[in-house]
Amino acid sequence: MAAMAHDDDPTGRRPDRRPTMPMSRRRRAELGYRPDNAARLLASSRSKVLGVMLTLRNPFHADMAEAIYLEAERLGYDVVLSGTAPTRDEERVVDALLGHRCEALILLGPKTSPEYLADLATRLPVVVVSRRVPNAPLDSVHTAEAKGIRQAIDYLVAQGHRDIVHIDGGSGPGSAERRKAYRAAMGRHGLAGHARVIPGDQTEASGVEAARSLVAAESLPTAVMAANDRCALGLLDALNKAAVKVPEELSVVGYDDSLIVKLSHIALMTVHQDAGGS
Repeated sequence: MAAMAHDDDPTGRRPDRRPTMPMSRRRRAELGYRPDNAARLLASSRSKVLGVMLTLRNPFHADMAEAIYLEAERLGYDVVLSGTAPTRDEERVVDALLGHRCEALILLGPKTSPEYLADLATRLPVVVVSRRVPNAPLDSVHTAEAKGIRQAIDYLVAQGHRDIVHIDGGSGPGSAERRKAYRAAMGRHGLAGHARVIPGDQTEASGVEAARSLVAAESLPTAVMAANDRCALGLLDALNKAAVKVPEELSVVGYDDSLIVKLSHIALMTVHQDAGGS
């Protein structure tokens, strides 16, 4: 006859079957206890984590990341950031985010190919910010680039400017739309003959190089529409070193309205983008 199984302690004590009470917040603090959300979510099919790709040197991306954190927390999501750098390309950044089991990706100003983005969007939800990707199964969020540039040129013309130069943003997000809008706005004011686009990109170095080109010319334009705030900051720095007074001798307009350009010693005139949305 088989022996009956039981769970008595070998010492003869009966096991304590009293129900356990939830640990109080104070007790958890005393013990230094922190819930392991990763372990809890590992058992489910949901990670509740959003991956965000940003450019480390772009101050406007920092503004957007802060806004993303606020909204994600409101919705019960965590956020993982991964940044691009001169030694770290976008595909490597995305691979790192996927390694964190992100449910969805928010890509700030991606420059990678449309084919790569379309393929990525077949694997998980993807939102691209500041770039249009036609015919791809993903969502995109962007500002009215043409409207922003048009308003800036309208303002400069109203201030009496005619010789207005644009520093191009190259392959950067929104650059093609801004370049097209600049030419259209100049033409609308009858200034097509004054329109001039200087090759560049959306970095401070591009602004510095553009300033050197402008200073070396026989005469300065009266205003410059920069590719973005980063480009404008490089331009301002180089103009200052060349003893060119802004705005007395040359007006400069940026694009983004990042927090850094609001500092009193910079006070850059710029096209506003609402990083937080409304």
